[in-house]
Amino acid sequence: MEHDKADPVQTHSIQDEQLQKCRTAYSQRIMTAAGINPVGGLGGEIAAALATIPREKFVGPAPWAIASRENYLQTVSYDPATLYQDIVVPLGAGWGLNNGQPSLHARCLAALAPRKGEHVVHVGAGTGYYTTMLAMLVGETGRVDAYEIEPELAERARVNLREFAQVAVHCRSGAEGPLPNCDVLYVNASATEPLAVWLDALQPEGRLLFPLAPKGGFGVMLLVTRQASGAYAARFLLPVEFVPCAGAQDKQAGRALAAAFRRGNWGEVRWLHRNGPPDESCWCAGRGWWLAVDTSRPSGS
Repeated sequence: MEHDKADPVQTHSIQDEQLQKCRTAYSQRIMTAAGINPVGGLGGEIAAALATIPREKFVGPAPWAIASRENYLQTVSYDPATLYQDIVVPLGAGWGLNNGQPSLHARCLAALAPRKGEHVVHVGAGTGYYTTMLAMLVGETGRVDAYEIEPELAERARVNLREFAQVAVHCRSGAEGPLPNCDVLYVNASATEPLAVWLDALQPEGRLLFPLAPKGGFGVMLLVTRQASGAYAARFLLPVEFVPCAGAQDKQAGRALAAAFRRGNWGEVRWLHRNGPPDESCWCAGRGWWLAVDTSRPSGS
């Protein structure tokens, strides 16, 4: 007796439908974990991007290793549904790089608040998962310049982003100039100081977000906004751990930063000053910059 054979087209369609349900549920969980309203406005756009982008395209081939705080735990399944959790997933090929924690990036994107038509610079784009989100947030009238120093990752990002005409992937360091003038500059690798090339690229009302951390140490995401007056408002958002950004590591700045974090009160930082001597409000100082707590007054660049 012959048995009916499953229709491969129908089976594939069912699998796609089930995977889309996973993405939709994942989007809601990530937005809840990030504390962002997923209905309407920017929150709705971030939620829609999370529910739409196929994460399995951006990580290494199955089986996937799921990163815990202690080590990498090998999954027992090739099922891409396992990727739709609030976890980091290695990009493969032994770099020690991963796709990043979705709820952390959702919070960062909400803080940066990219708008339609804006120009974004993304440093440390990896294979382009969060670059894709940025492209969706700025829309077809916007532009995204993505920088990835690893050639294989940059090529994978180009393939993954080929449907977005507004995105250009550059295989080079984003810690070196020239960089285009931009409204949003999002850095996904840690630096010991706010680089002049990043600050100089900001348009008035432009926002820079990057992990400020001594090499190999505790760090916090720092949001810097260039005001119309030329002053730089600054505030720390949340503790993070990122790989060091090549070209953005200075030993002296790293030591000063580690000492400042040990003293605490990083939550009181409100301003970034450039040049000029630090005053009593200084929280940490480096080469041509210093961060000040909220007793200071804004100053120009």
